Amino acid sequence: MASIFSKIIAGEIPCYKIAEDDKHFAFLDAFPVVKGHTLIVPKKEMDKLFEMPLDEYTELMTFSYKISQAIEKAVPCLRVGLAVQGLEVPHAHIHLMPLNSPKDMQFFDKIELSPDEFSDIADKIKSYL
Repeated sequence: MASIFSKIIAGEIPCYKIAEDDKHFAFLDAFPVVKGHTLIVPKKEMDKLFEMPLDEYTELMTFSYKISQAIEKAVPCLRVGLAVQGLEVPHAHIHLMPLNSPKDMQFFDKIELSPDEFSDIADKIKSYL
């Protein structure tokens, strides 16, 4: 059975896409911790990030690096944090989050954004790619 991320990549579930290439997909987290909270996933479905072949892991990190640079320019923050949990969705993924304080990386407090806010943030990040 395809993961929710595979369904997003296939266009079966809508998302606020940031970027994609032939192997990776970046989109705004639907349940963000902070504005600009972005998920980076390999298009190839695999459960655990650290079980990826090293070359695929390196390519995913390179793609994430490019997205992080755009996030830092688009969203006011001191830095962009990276987190790997992988407990909610059995599909390897990376969280990139604009940070202004340590609490910005706590996954317990989600924020709500309107569709317009999601679109504006996505467009702003994309403008820096």
